[in-house]
Amino acid sequence: MKVTTFLTTTALVASASAASADTLRLNHNNPPDHPTHVSMQYMADRVEELTDGEIKIQIFPNAQLGTQRESMELVQNCALEMARSNASELEAFEESYSAINLPYIFDSKDHFNAVVSGEIGQDILAASVDNGFRGVAFLTEGARSFYGQKPILSPADLEGLKVRVQPSPSAIRMVELLGGNPTPISWGELYSALQQGVVDAAENNPTALTTARHGEVVTHFSMDEHTIIPSVVVMSNCAWDAMTPEQQEALQTAAAEMQERHGVAWEEAASAAIEEAQADLGVEIHEVDKAPFVEAVQPMYDEVGATSETVAQLIERIRAAGGSGS
Repeated sequence: MKVTTFLTTTALVASASAASADTLRLNHNNPPDHPTHVSMQYMADRVEELTDGEIKIQIFPNAQLGTQRESMELVQNCALEMARSNASELEAFEESYSAINLPYIFDSKDHFNAVVSGEIGQDILAASVDNGFRGVAFLTEGARSFYGQKPILSPADLEGLKVRVQPSPSAIRMVELLGGNPTPISWGELYSALQQGVVDAAENNPTALTTARHGEVVTHFSMDEHTIIPSVVVMSNCAWDAMTPEQQEALQTAAAEMQERHGVAWEEAASAAIEEAQADLGVEIHEVDKAPFVEAVQPMYDEVGATSETVAQLIERIRAAGGSGS
């Protein structure tokens, strides 16, 4: 990121002055009608209720205060109180997130929910405290799949394709192993990149077809469901430490309630997005034999696990918590 960009973003954050010292600003890159925004607004309303108005959260959608990476840097530097980022991009700030970003590490949605709602999830959220921030909640964004101008039914169909990925080592390596050409592009630029053929395909959950309108510029969505990468709501250490223990408890309660409610709301939103994409946008939805994809990405487990003992242990714990235990 260029220095000028960071300075501009810092100035934007500074200009978005809080109503009081107890107003926490939360930046994210989705529109106000996106399920994650709706869920975070619930958390904001709930924490204000639980603290009798002592703590308020002001939410800035559509990356008003910077991209995901920019807002994370601002949170680390205590220039922004809260942000919602994607676990894929969080790898650059805390290595523990790379474990949950591995393709096919979760046997099912139930396995995913058990991990992020339990002790493993809490350990990952707390792992970044020494890096200037802490996670307060996971927000599922469902399984991610490939979409573009042709069906992607096997790794062979990705051969030579330019595939938009997030700026994440795991996402880049996954697409490489599957035969594609990973191309990091910011979320805000992806619609035009697909429209103009800068990339041939992308990977995300079904709501990308509707809330981001990608279904207007692609024709096929292939349900290989390679990853279940959640969003994470994070808070700077400075903002956390400035709250009283009672206020911290209230925020944790509101965040936990949000996480649980969001899981239910997300399933409804994803199903509705698939129906809308088919009926209104003409996108063809394809079922996929996942076995060839699973086999192709297996080298990642040894590669990612070799980066650190902490990550290797998390991978073992996550796999042991699944139905297959492996």
